[in-house]
Amino acid sequence: MQVTDGPLSVRVFIGGEQIVPAALWQLADWQRRFGPSVIATAADIMRLYGVCNASSVAVRHDQMLSRGASRVRAAIAGPVALRFAAEPCDVVVASQRQPYAHFFAVEEYDLCYRRFDRTLTPVVTRAVFVSCDAVTVLPYDPMRDRVLVIEQFRAGPLGRGDVQPWLIETIAGRIDPGENAEDCARREAMEEAGLALGTLLPVAQYYPSPGASAEYLYSYVALTDLPDGVEGVFGLEGETEDIRGHLIEFDELMALVATGEVANASLILTALWLQRERPRLCNGQDLTLHSQ
Repeated sequence: MQVTDGPLSVRVFIGGEQIVPAALWQLADWQRRFGPSVIATAADIMRLYGVCNASSVAVRHDQMLSRGASRVRAAIAGPVALRFAAEPCDVVVASQRQPYAHFFAVEEYDLCYRRFDRTLTPVVTRAVFVSCDAVTVLPYDPMRDRVLVIEQFRAGPLGRGDVQPWLIETIAGRIDPGENAEDCARREAMEEAGLALGTLLPVAQYYPSPGASAEYLYSYVALTDLPDGVEGVFGLEGETEDIRGHLIEFDELMALVATGEVANASLILTALWLQRERPRLCNGQDLTLHSQ
């Protein structure tokens, strides 16, 4: 670039946490990684124009970006061998509101949808708890036949009135914009348990509570070296996380599932998958214990 005296016109790209200072940055790379989710998020932001002030939207911008990325993944049609094959005209949204929005949000829809007899229902109101796509991962050591589960306080059980709001769970976390599910699993394992995962084995992709929640989960078992002493207390201080790891034998995991002490869907589902697949894993198939 030719240097001259006086002011120069330059193009500056601002991306907050999406741009690493001093790193080599290319617009085309940014567009490929973040473009679709940013465009989806822009539509969500414009829907709030004249409804919410700019400062309240700015507070939720990161969460909205994650929701936008979830919308991009959701736009990829799933299989329809048995279920109703929906077309865009099969759900008609008459109006949409957002009565609550903070870290999560609640949206209300006045809508009608196609019945199985091909007629449309009358307009009905449905509320949706809006969160983001997330990952769960259970580290499993097939050589020692043990797993690592975590324990932490959960607000959901408290709100239900559960006198034991500390739950035994898998490692889990939301998928950030520009991140895929496997990258998220490896990041969360390091944050919540200090573990470098080996081979990730897909368990399932699913809505845990589709009647009212938009959350969508990608669950994995991760082949991981789990020697004695690997458990500890972890979590991000900035998110007030206090997460304790438990290193337990596979049979103890299944006993906790049987007694009901394991009481969350993702760990139960993953434990049952591992119970089915454990013989081949213990026989040495898919054995890559350390992340490459």
